[in-house]
Amino acid sequence: MNHLWTRVLTVVGSLAALCCQAQPFTIKPDHTNGVYQVGDTVNWQIKAMDRAAGDVLDYSIKSGGLKETAGGTIHLTNGLATLQSTFSAPGTLLASIRWGASPRTRAVAGAVAAPFQIEPSTNCPEDFDAFWQEKVKQLENVPENAELVSKPSGKDGVDYWEITMNNIHGHIHGQLARPHDGEKFPALLIVQWAGVYALQTNWVTDRAAAGWLVLNIEAQDLPIHEAEAFYRDQFNGPLKNYWNIGNDDRDKSYFLAMYLSCYRAADYLTERPDWNGKTLAVTGDSQGGLQTLMIAGLHPKITAAMALVPAGCDMLGPQVGRRGGWPQWYDNVDGKDAGAVHNASRYFDVVNFAARIKCPALVGLGLQDETCPPAGVLAAFNQIKAPMEAVLLPLSGHQDSHGSQAAFRERRDKAWLPALHDGLEAPVIAP
Repeated sequence: MNHLWTRVLTVVGSLAALCCQAQPFTIKPDHTNGVYQVGDTVNWQIKAMDRAAGDVLDYSIKSGGLKETAGGTIHLTNGLATLQSTFSAPGTLLASIRWGASPRTRAVAGAVAAPFQIEPSTNCPEDFDAFWQEKVKQLENVPENAELVSKPSGKDGVDYWEITMNNIHGHIHGQLARPHDGEKFPALLIVQWAGVYALQTNWVTDRAAAGWLVLNIEAQDLPIHEAEAFYRDQFNGPLKNYWNIGNDDRDKSYFLAMYLSCYRAADYLTERPDWNGKTLAVTGDSQGGLQTLMIAGLHPKITAAMALVPAGCDMLGPQVGRRGGWPQWYDNVDGKDAGAVHNASRYFDVVNFAARIKCPALVGLGLQDETCPPAGVLAAFNQIKAPMEAVLLPLSGHQDSHGSQAAFRERRDKAWLPALHDGLEAPVIAP
């Protein structure tokens, strides 16, 4: 393994694709990859796809997706207009245009300057490691008691189980799959995006069919295969806004049990006699990306991490003028003591776990993402002290719109996972 600190940026996508679907207006930066240097001026190009749509738009430009640096109305001439912004420091800009009756329709575009120079908004707590060492010790004092129930996999050559384990509080629920034939396999942990929902069997059986021992866990202490109404009732009831539960106390945060469920899941895979003893990869999107980078920094046996639009990055970003990553605890204080919420968030911030990652990491981020803003993701990415690759998605918000996140999945599914499965080094793209 090459342990040189490799910072690689893969830029993908064609900004011409913004001019698609039924949007009457589009906006894009003049650099097709959205990447600039400090001191560069961004020329935001606005275009009316249909002159009948109108010629006057409202616009806004925000530094770090939070602090408005320009705004007002702009008149299009012959269906075209240009806005200008200059980068005075490493960071990101988010430009938006709005039109139509209330609620107004928007189009957005993003840009970044000096992406590898973006730093976290604050320092790591001095007792961060001690806190998490103590929590892991508490978890280890709780018997695992893994219970597996065999179920039909629906896929030839694949064995499938539902699994339940004890957590520090309550239980961990998930699904496990592996090839029917064979004795030892590389292991893959799949962690889930935000929300309250069932797990789909093919999320593990498809990977198992490709030769993996796969464990996929719920983020919630809930059974994995209930009717949709069950999860809807949970989301609207006891788990409403679960991301804010206990967010003013590091010992009571909802995320404490979630993080430790990942730790136990990783432990469980390493304890199985059918693990090959070498490869333990983890992957997830959004809240799953948060868990991916977190556990890569917390668990010593993770050998590769692949995170798409990870949440929880640089949650105190607003104190330096940029939007924090979901769940945006900085503003979501719910009448609690804001200082207590802000302090607790530091113990769950992906930035601080990223600094402890020693395995290769693949991170995808969207320049248009307003849920998990790219500045915070880059602040976390830049803390990783291992070979790493950032897949910059200039056309992507938080969701995969019209294939805007396909390039990350291409790197993960067709390059990283096959190499890791075969026991090769993570295929970090050379500079």
